[in-house]
Amino acid sequence: MSMPFYVSPEQIIKDKADYARKGIARGRSVIVLQYQGGILFVAENPSRALHKISEIYDRIGFAAVGKYNEFENLRVAGVRLADMRGYAYDRRDVTGRSLANAYAQTLGTIFTETPKPFEVEIVVAEVGSTMAEDQLYRLMFDGSVADEHGYVAMGGSAEAISGGLAEGWSEGLGLAEALRLAVGLLGRFGAETERTLPSGQLEVAVLDRSRPRRTFSRITGSRLDELLA
Repeated sequence: MSMPFYVSPEQIIKDKADYARKGIARGRSVIVLQYQGGILFVAENPSRALHKISEIYDRIGFAAVGKYNEFENLRVAGVRLADMRGYAYDRRDVTGRSLANAYAQTLGTIFTETPKPFEVEIVVAEVGSTMAEDQLYRLMFDGSVADEHGYVAMGGSAEAISGGLAEGWSEGLGLAEALRLAVGLLGRFGAETERTLPSGQLEVAVLDRSRPRRTFSRITGSRLDELLA
């Protein structure tokens, strides 16, 4: 009688984590950072149809790296959850923290109970009336969540980009300064050689704290060129 094949739980978890990290590392990086007027999202993304950055609710944005079909499913689920909660209770009851908790539970369940984990890393951002009230939550493939301050970098070059953000970011940055900082770091660390990224290779959006309700807006075309100039 042959012995059954055995793999320790520790090894299974390690293999899943390594698999997910490799998938995420293949994706182009995304930067989310606070600026004086709100929260800025910048991604290297030449596609005009497949977005890495999206709106979830009135003052909440979403950014992701990894497999598109997996983080798109998470985005749609987040939109539905936010709409249902806002309709059943009050729009003010929909918060970035509650969405981050829901995503953490979903990702954690998928990581532990299914053979293949999601190859995704996401950020849920909520803009407040002041910079001190802004919220940035970074969620990993295994459901772990971190409350970040100032900036977040995701993707294959996240470590190097985070080092550049630590040197160049400050609370007083304006929109144009923050955008040029993020684009410069994506061009410097997003590939093997340093590049200058044109506006056509970028996906840019903001959560503008000065807007009364729908704070999310995309920055494209001539406005993006003007800010990058």
